[in-house]
Amino acid sequence: MEATRARNDAPGDADAAPNSGAFRGGDRVGVLLPLPLGGAYDYVVPAGLELGEGDFVTVPLGSREVNGVVWGPGDGHVESGKLRQVTERHDLPPLSSDVRAFVEWVAAYTLAPAGAVLRMAMSARSLFGPSTHRPAARRIAYRLAGPPPERMTRARRRVIDLLTDGPPRTLADICEAAAVSASVVRGLADRATLGRVVLPEDTGFAMPDVARPGVRLTSGQAAAVAALNARIAADGFNVTVIDGVPGSGKTEVYLEGIASTLRRRRQALVLLPEIALTAGWLERFEVRFGARPALWHSDLSRSERRRTWRAVASGAARVVVGARSALFLPYPELGFVVVDEEHDPSYKQEDGAVYNARDMAVARGHLSGFPVALVSATPSLETVVNVDNGRYGRVHLPERHGAAGLPRIEAIDMRDVGLPAGSWLSPALAAAARETLAAGEQVMLFLNRRGYAPLTLCRGCGFRFECPDCSAWLVEHRRAGRLMCHHCGLSLGFPESCPDCGAGDRFAACGPGVERLAEEVRGRFPDASLEIVASDTLSGPRATRELLTRIEGREVDVLIGTQILAKGHHFPMLTLVGVVDADLGLDGGDLRAAERTYQLHFQVAGRAGRADRPGRVLLQTYLPDHPVMAALVSGDRDSFLDREKEARRRAGMPPFGRLASLIVSGRDERAASAAARRLGDAAPRGEGISVLGPAPAPLSVLRGMYRFRLLLKAARNVPVQEHVHGWLRKVSCPSNVRVRVDIDPYSFL
Repeated sequence: MEATRARNDAPGDADAAPNSGAFRGGDRVGVLLPLPLGGAYDYVVPAGLELGEGDFVTVPLGSREVNGVVWGPGDGHVESGKLRQVTERHDLPPLSSDVRAFVEWVAAYTLAPAGAVLRMAMSARSLFGPSTHRPAARRIAYRLAGPPPERMTRARRRVIDLLTDGPPRTLADICEAAAVSASVVRGLADRATLGRVVLPEDTGFAMPDVARPGVRLTSGQAAAVAALNARIAADGFNVTVIDGVPGSGKTEVYLEGIASTLRRRRQALVLLPEIALTAGWLERFEVRFGARPALWHSDLSRSERRRTWRAVASGAARVVVGARSALFLPYPELGFVVVDEEHDPSYKQEDGAVYNARDMAVARGHLSGFPVALVSATPSLETVVNVDNGRYGRVHLPERHGAAGLPRIEAIDMRDVGLPAGSWLSPALAAAARETLAAGEQVMLFLNRRGYAPLTLCRGCGFRFECPDCSAWLVEHRRAGRLMCHHCGLSLGFPESCPDCGAGDRFAACGPGVERLAEEVRGRFPDASLEIVASDTLSGPRATRELLTRIEGREVDVLIGTQILAKGHHFPMLTLVGVVDADLGLDGGDLRAAERTYQLHFQVAGRAGRADRPGRVLLQTYLPDHPVMAALVSGDRDSFLDREKEARRRAGMPPFGRLASLIVSGRDERAASAAARRLGDAAPRGEGISVLGPAPAPLSVLRGMYRFRLLLKAARNVPVQEHVHGWLRKVSCPSNVRVRVDIDPYSFL
């Protein structure tokens, strides 16, 4: 007998448990499954089993067994006799009410099925299977639970002081840290001053030591820490923007915020936009706390994901650092979230449930009543406007730490430079690089384009290598001998002859990628050691750490890389940054093109001169008078942001208006196009609302799917989700057509 879907807005009936937090044999429960389903399904609790809201269970679904979460009482619209029983309850900490509320909020905001959002909170596939490790014995930890004893000794005082500043500790930890005997701890427990806490297993995550001294702070950093900690101590929701130039010590500031959170016995989360950034960040964390945090990212093994998920759910992992998906882990005591490089577009999840992790982090703090910190040297315009409006607080670090000063930024007007064929470095940039290398310093050349060349064609017939599944050129990766699509991942061996005319040795590479730039650098500076750094040349955090060690050890003279080098790294001997194509990214009509280009180049420039040697940045541009270039050279960020704000305000664009995107796609072009036209005909109308499209998306074919785009533009006070939800209900699309909704879109491809 099939499970029956429950409706979220339906009231319970006589079959529902009288206490929604405790369900016993015969009660009806709603179980949300991690599938693209809009609501819970009803099941019956079998005799002898007791369930609570948030419990992880296994239930039958058709001919298979599926794991899900008890979401509450069933809706009562189907007779109990037609329902199937819950199979089993898993011995896992229940999903807290805070996390369940967050799942529902994200689903409502993004218009994604609640089950699809829950799937992100149950992302460890091996979570419910048998452990590959021998189970560890359960451990007893101690925490402050009552008033101090009437008779206070120095030993007892040391124990109480230790536990006042941190989370529960084991007996051995307390004895070592407080220099007391076990009898002192047990005596305090017998007097109810300490309470016993059962830790499910030894997770291997060491407890951060908040009493460990951090680095010596400057007066500006100390003031920022005081302001941040005051907002954390307010014990409620607020957002603080930590706005500081590269090298100003923003990380040290929020590490002290994490220490304050740990003292309050809460968990902390740090989101980073790139896995590659974790290597150097982990060292700074370990220096501060004497231990490493829990890591969460896609490169973890199956067993590591299982272990980390369970440690987070039990509260054993007190600090987590990870990619955007770490926001959906089942924290029982989350009390502080840091979004580092908050402006970074990689926080936008484009597949599955479409969301921006920065915005969802703020929502998570608001729902649960805890503080959030947004950190950047180039805050997004949305964040800047929220500061202007008083919704967010701000601490500012305008100077670099120590003796380091900001680098000097200059523009090279490429309109006056006649480069020979196959050359991409202007005489001024090449001369500066030669001078820097002669001084024993390091050079970074930035080009945000992977591979050897973005386009390869045949000189004989003009044939161009194009992805058969996407409307995009294949990128030549000469080191690998492959042609690759950077959109769908297709990889083909480089052919010996033209597939169209059969000519051999007639291929021409058009435009440079980092590999081609490296070819020129080797020719100009044959004695310099160089390294290409891009997402496809680094295999994970370990490879990144090894590379950073080589750079810091001055084994690399010239770094050639993409945006992976733009942020988070500290190279004391790097004094020259050359941006080879500073205009890349300004074209295409993207709403945020100028903002993103400014952010990227400012972050890249921030790698130069971070120690006691002055830094210099050269921007090769054909648009030296563009507002982005003028702002970078002058250092006048505020004027640039004011110009951007005014342009967006006039156009009614975010953050002064709302956008929602519908992408209609299908393998049958006619069916997808017809569905898009029907959606266009049914588009919502009214004051403050307009709909653009349908039109072929700029990337009109992706992974074999034909794509059409509609864009709803609305005033700031318009309830966009309500209008989009009603819009979609008017049009029935065939099963071979998919409609993806993106609230607050960042990408317009």
